[in-house]
Amino acid sequence: MSATVFRADRATYIRDHAWLAAAAMAGAMVVLWIIDSPHVWTGAVAGLAAVAFRAWFLASEELAIEWRLEDGMLSGPQERRVALSEIAALRTLGSAVQIVTKGGDKHLLKYQADREAVRDAIRNAAGGYL
Repeated sequence: MSATVFRADRATYIRDHAWLAAAAMAGAMVVLWIIDSPHVWTGAVAGLAAVAFRAWFLASEELAIEWRLEDGMLSGPQERRVALSEIAALRTLGSAVQIVTKGGDKHLLKYQADREAVRDAIRNAAGGYL
């Protein structure tokens, strides 16, 4: 049986960080407005800069992550291995798929272009376990 591989999608990564930047910009501006700063606009610059730096700094690491589905196991980064029979729940969160094991461990397959397809592929592979 060949493995199904789930990789982070670059366009999804950029889109998610654009939304995060918009929220950071708005949040920083609100804080500056609340404290009555005469330079509320600097919140937008700070929020954008912070998220842009984070996105740039982590891109090579986050986009290199892959999860492999084969032989009744889901294998991910840092030696993570989840037996399909141990999966208690599958959820979608933004562009991610969250796996919750019967033992309470949680794993995220982040920045998936089609999170529903990823969730369904794992659910179908798990067969009668879920």
